[in-house]
Amino acid sequence: MKTDKYIKGLGAFLKEAKTPYHAVAATTKMLKEAGFSEIKETESWKLKKGGKYYVSRGGSSIMAFAIPTNGKLESYSIVAAHSDSPTFRIKENAELSVSGKYVKLNAEGYGGIILSTWLDRPLGIAGRVFTEDSQTIAGGVSEKLVDLGCNVVIPSLAIHMNREVNDGYKWNIQTDLLPLFGGEATAGSFDKLVEKAAGAKKGELLGKDLLLYCPEELKVWGPKDEFCSAPRLDDLACAFAGLSAITEAGAAKGAVNVLAIFDNEEVGSLTAQGADSTFLEDTLRRIQIGMGVGEEDYYKAIAGSFLLSADNAHAVHPNHPEKSDENNRPFLNGGPVLKFSANQKYTTGGKSAAIVKKLCKDAGVTLQIFANRSDMAGGSTLGNISNAHVSLTSADVGLPQLAMHSALETMGTHDLSDMVAMMKELYK
Repeated sequence: MKTDKYIKGLGAFLKEAKTPYHAVAATTKMLKEAGFSEIKETESWKLKKGGKYYVSRGGSSIMAFAIPTNGKLESYSIVAAHSDSPTFRIKENAELSVSGKYVKLNAEGYGGIILSTWLDRPLGIAGRVFTEDSQTIAGGVSEKLVDLGCNVVIPSLAIHMNREVNDGYKWNIQTDLLPLFGGEATAGSFDKLVEKAAGAKKGELLGKDLLLYCPEELKVWGPKDEFCSAPRLDDLACAFAGLSAITEAGAAKGAVNVLAIFDNEEVGSLTAQGADSTFLEDTLRRIQIGMGVGEEDYYKAIAGSFLLSADNAHAVHPNHPEKSDENNRPFLNGGPVLKFSANQKYTTGGKSAAIVKKLCKDAGVTLQIFANRSDMAGGSTLGNISNAHVSLTSADVGLPQLAMHSALETMGTHDLSDMVAMMKELYK
């Protein structure tokens, strides 16, 4: 089997997108290369026919959009994904001494982590820092992305000291999952390392958002190269698919194509840049204003718009097929997944399902269906949260994957191009 042509691009994207902040930087780079221009929330928007733009919020969420070539606002075609993944956040006053011989870092969990997968592997530290800078306008503070360029490890306790580790051991994040930073000679050096990475002088470091990340690169494997494993596939694979689709599709006629990548989905989206913020509504409204379109035309456009909420889906597990629904069970390399939930954890209904099926039919894409077992609760995602702010016809889709929320996740190598094709069909 031939490997999906987008997999190589995804691997390069994931290598750059170590944190949500880096993911937005990598997204910005691709958008600029495709001719999109930056606009800011603090400035007035004057949008041109056929123009392509992007705007970011909070340094970790971004929206890109293409104005119709005829300058008319008939609808919005929206793809939404998220930039964050479960990980560990480094706390303030991070260093913890162990008997004066080791230095470990105080960290807390972010999102629903499969904790054991983070043990005994080299981990990086990256994020953003804020430093004093008299040359800037905004309060004398500048922001910079950093990668500390060092590795830490969260070591397991030997089985001789924890005989129950294979009998359903309950991990404690505060005692079992703190990363080892260095030996006694490294005491007091963590903030100095951060300052060095930021190019800041002593005393200039004012704030930091630092996360652990798995540095492994995407690896294609299987006898026919049919699988790949990488960190942060949930949900950067869908974000990359949407990014590929909007940069390749160009501007439509009458519909505004929108890509929304939100941060903080893994912790409920209740932030200024999350799906439960006003970011989507604010952006759609400002597009309306920037196009010189009236209020009623905006409401008419919203009524005819469509949101494709793209967040990965659970494929049938080879060792636990019983965990999947009997009839609605997607497999790796079976195509993109349409997700249903009677309790509206997913927004898909009969009408929106019909639209997605028509998109796939027109794109020549095979579509799979997912529903949880009726006795198992599923997770929620972006669609229903966004709909609380902007009510749209919406469906939830995703790429089938294994080991969701692991430090290293697995998906098929032949589904990504089909997801891109479906999204491009929407953008047409």
